[in-house]
Amino acid sequence: RTYISKASDSIVSLLDSDKTENGITVTSSGFYGPQGRQLRLKNRTGHINDLLSSFQSDSYRITNFEMESSALFSLGRALGHECGTICLGIANRPNKEFSSGYKDAMKELILYVLDRV
Repeated sequence: RTYISKASDSIVSLLDSDKTENGITVTSSGFYGPQGRQLRLKNRTGHINDLLSSFQSDSYRITNFEMESSALFSLGRALGHECGTICLGIANRPNKEFSSGYKDAMKELILYVLDRV
């Protein structure tokens, strides 16, 4: 089942700056197959990263692929909360590029968010 959920405009506005890039996050139902990964068995979504990287809506493109955001947005909205996510890009799967020293960048991102909210 596919569903769409949106981050709170007020949260996005709080986190927006020249240090961030607004975009679309695709939330999948799993970590391996649903995100195009293959181990020994071939899956039907092996080409998903190519499809997603070519998608654009107005000025927004897909910048993130993970498992949590839409569930957090939907649950938060149902409970009357303003929700948003900010993610540190540590992998560029289509180009097979991965960050190895991202811990300092993650600490900076946490401090950035705490300062903005």
